[in-house]
Amino acid sequence: MAWPDVSPVLSVSLSQLCSLPGRALCRYVLGSVRLQRGYRGDSPTDSGKDVLEIPLPPWQERPDEPLETKRARLLYESRKRGMLENCILLSLFAKENLNRMSEQQLNLYDRLINEPSNDWDIYYWATEAKPTPAEFENDVMAMLREFAKNKKREQRLRQPDLEYLFESPR
Repeated sequence: MAWPDVSPVLSVSLSQLCSLPGRALCRYVLGSVRLQRGYRGDSPTDSGKDVLEIPLPPWQERPDEPLETKRARLLYESRKRGMLENCILLSLFAKENLNRMSEQQLNLYDRLINEPSNDWDIYYWATEAKPTPAEFENDVMAMLREFAKNKKREQRLRQPDLEYLFESPR
């Protein structure tokens, strides 16, 4: 069986190809082929979008949730964010503040960290890089902004250890 003449790439010896570093090999073999990044889902061809956007379910308040369960859930949700900056900021904020927040403040914090669909928005509001929308401008947001200023100049490079979960509240 004869191989069809498909490309001049095939005329290069195998030893020459193997001697190329990974990226150079890809560039040599693929040439000017441009690869797109991201997940390409079933978006309609007329939408003009390359990446399928998956909508998040709307946030819902949990009025019958016991306070200790709410605190535990908010602590978990503060630690498990979509971006490291918020994981650190919100987990440290939660460690320092959740145990002394009132039920109303816990509800405001719940809404703040769970209603916006973009974690960068929360980060920008907390660091005052962007103005906070009126619906999130409240005493909890003020507490978070003040916490983000880090006036004590604490080193905040990682989330707190989980041992503090077993400490008695201050």
